[in-house]
Amino acid sequence: MGRQARGWRQRDLGARLSCSASTVSRLEQGHHHDLPLLRQAAAAVGVPLSLPTMSLGLSGPPATTVVAVRNSAEEDPMRRRPLITAAVFAAPLSLLAGLDTALAATPEPTGTPARTLDTRLAAARGQFDAAAHTDLLKALPGLVADTHQAATATRHDLDYARLSCAYTIASQLLNKLGHYRQSRLTADRAATYAEVSGSALAVAAAARELAAVLRHQGQESAAQGHIEAAVARVETTGLATDAQAAAFAQMLCSTAYTAAAAGDRDQALTMIREAARAARDLPNRAPAGRLFPMTPAAVDLYAVGVHWALGDAGTALEAGRNLRADQFPTIERKGRMHTDLARAWWQQGRPEQTATELLAAARLAPAEVRDRPAIRQIVDDLYLKHPHVGGVRDLVALTAA
Repeated sequence: MGRQARGWRQRDLGARLSCSASTVSRLEQGHHHDLPLLRQAAAAVGVPLSLPTMSLGLSGPPATTVVAVRNSAEEDPMRRRPLITAAVFAAPLSLLAGLDTALAATPEPTGTPARTLDTRLAAARGQFDAAAHTDLLKALPGLVADTHQAATATRHDLDYARLSCAYTIASQLLNKLGHYRQSRLTADRAATYAEVSGSALAVAAAARELAAVLRHQGQESAAQGHIEAAVARVETTGLATDAQAAAFAQMLCSTAYTAAAAGDRDQALTMIREAARAARDLPNRAPAGRLFPMTPAAVDLYAVGVHWALGDAGTALEAGRNLRADQFPTIERKGRMHTDLARAWWQQGRPEQTATELLAAARLAPAEVRDRPAIRQIVDDLYLKHPHVGGVRDLVALTAA
């Protein structure tokens, strides 16, 4: 515990927090759930509030504490918020450890017939699209093991493409959860096996994820290089099919967002306009199972993110003015629409609209709000700065569930 490590008594910490020793005791036992005070205590003892273990010496496993709070009909969900971050990642962390182990040393195959790999890869994509993060974390080690076995046994291009796909899905999830070290490893492997497979679409999918993690690691130039190479690779296909055209539009969108993150306004705006042109003849509903389910609406959603990354919230909101959740086929994309609009509203200093969009996202897919570090931070900031804004109370209750 941070307090004990410093040799402080409860009254010593209380003096620093301007509260009594008994209040500190209740904090440590999990009986006092005031978020500002918890933040002050965490800062005082040097313990991150977001640690998914016994933050500030809270007694008992975090998940148990939250269940006990949830069973109290009179407990204000706003007061549960300090434990949300600690609780919701208790199970996924153990599953992330299992995925880490699988990445360090490929596990033994599960014994599932190789002929089911396409079905299992589709199911994994479906879990990502449904924001079923825990279920996907459970499935990934076995999927990686079995696609490895198939590729090693046959050395066929298609099996290497399947292996790349498994790693790409893993990287997508790890990027969303904010685990960039592991995501970099999975994206590198996805790119390697995609190159071996010779599939331009597999290369593009892997490059997209590698660029995403490089952006998060502050390597925008490297990210841009990977995406531009993938754009050129896809373009050499001649864009003869909708699948190839959709991949091209996706790569242009990724290029635009990467440029925006690097502050290259001209490149970002040029590329998002090019993406809109590339997608204009695509169907409004992408066929099921398409690797890049791009549509004109999907490009508009990317435009929201591009303008937000450039710091232009007003233009971002204008780009998303006509977007509706029913334009997107998956829970993940519907939720992403709402969270991207929420980021733009938050950037513009509009807490009411921010809360409305985040609440819509949480009602569709709580994991899209709860599991993404940047979005969780907005929820925390809403609570701290605008606790009485309509929807904040409901938002906290949904993301704590």
